[in-house]
Amino acid sequence: IVENRVLRRMLWPQARRLPQLAVLAPATVAGVTRDDSGADAALTDGRRLRAALVAAADGRLSPLRNAAGIGAVTWSYPQTGIVCTVHHQEPHRGIAVEHFLPAGPFAILPMTGDRSSIVWTEAAALAPALMALEDDAFLAELTRRFGDHLGALALEGPRWSYPLSFLHAARYGAGRLVLVGEAAHVIHPIAGQGLNLGIRDVAALAEIIVDARRRGFDIGAAALAPYEQWRRLDALLLAGVTDGLNRLFSNRLPPFQATRDLGLAAVDRLPPLKRLFMRHAMGLVGRLPRLVRGEAL
Repeated sequence: IVENRVLRRMLWPQARRLPQLAVLAPATVAGVTRDDSGADAALTDGRRLRAALVAAADGRLSPLRNAAGIGAVTWSYPQTGIVCTVHHQEPHRGIAVEHFLPAGPFAILPMTGDRSSIVWTEAAALAPALMALEDDAFLAELTRRFGDHLGALALEGPRWSYPLSFLHAARYGAGRLVLVGEAAHVIHPIAGQGLNLGIRDVAALAEIIVDARRRGFDIGAAALAPYEQWRRLDALLLAGVTDGLNRLFSNRLPPFQATRDLGLAAVDRLPPLKRLFMRHAMGLVGRLPRLVRGEAL
């Protein structure tokens, strides 16, 4: 598990050193106009950029997706995600743990040192009261769900909360515009795969663009169809699995609980099936971009 701030600290200097990349941040896109020959992006500071292709990686609310008239299937879960980091007495030995509680999954994700990241899914009605607790009271509630297998806990740093939702764009682009990451798809964090899904988007798009350039094609005209065909199945499959798992494990009806427990027991007793689930969770199943396989473009 890599912290977001560490990723930013490592990637930002690398991006600035690339001679073929113009880093314009901080900057905000005011709007994009597209035609048969290219796309123009107007920035709020008055600058204008001309390109063959625009990659909209502007998040779940995606102003660029909305401006392009691309609709999306979306709904809100009656859940809130609470995120924080804890220090524990005992080493985690690199093992991730997920408790499936009535309100939603409670994930314990190993980090460097004797620390773990917590992704705590809680009922939306209860989450504001939990977030308003003083640190000691909040830690007591967290410990009840965490368990005592790693000894005493201590909070490290701030805590955040955010509403959980689902989104899948009707299309992954339109005329010299492609959607990347949460601009195209937002999934439940039950499997912790949202970032990995976005990374595969970037790797696939980079591969398609490089291959199109090598063949002498106009990348703005040639990228959208293969990108959507490649990425849509992966995103839909993972979105369906995470949504289904959340609904199954958050259901308190006895028949669902019995079916769930039998299913987990069966997976635990079948190593080949367990390995298949693990490979899916690591993004190692299906058509993988060269960058994801560790190969050069």
